Amino acid sequence: MGIEIERKFLVQGEAWRHGEGRYLCQAYLNRDPARTVRVRIDGEQAFLTIKGRSVGATRSEFEYAIPVADAQALLALADGPAVEKRRHLVPMGELVWEIDEFLGANAPLVVAEIELPREDQPFERPAWVGEEVTQDPRYFNSALAARPFSSW
Repeated sequence: MGIEIERKFLVQGEAWRHGEGRYLCQAYLNRDPARTVRVRIDGEQAFLTIKGRSVGATRSEFEYAIPVADAQALLALADGPAVEKRRHLVPMGELVWEIDEFLGANAPLVVAEIELPREDQPFERPAWVGEEVTQDPRYFNSALAARPFSSW
């Protein structure tokens, strides 16, 4: 079984910014809290992802590459609007911070995520990492599709 251990933080300032990042477009086919089904287009690649309910910073995750044309067709079946963002990668030691700069109705939200090998894994927190929002469901991408940041 695939497992994702991820912590999520708000981002402060611009010190994290290096380059343009890459554009992602994703939407949800199911946003049930027990399981979400997401389709994502990431450049010339596309993925179908199923995630289980979060317990702490851990949840099950299954991700499969699919043809971009299939992903485009699935986006049309989405349960709500797509979430668009630019993803920036910031390596720190053996770990990589993923900084998502949200676009459209979720701008100017910027969130940093770090995937860990275990929940109690120590990691360096750069100065631009602010408040932890791992447990705040408003910051789940599936929630941002239903209730964009600009409407808070």
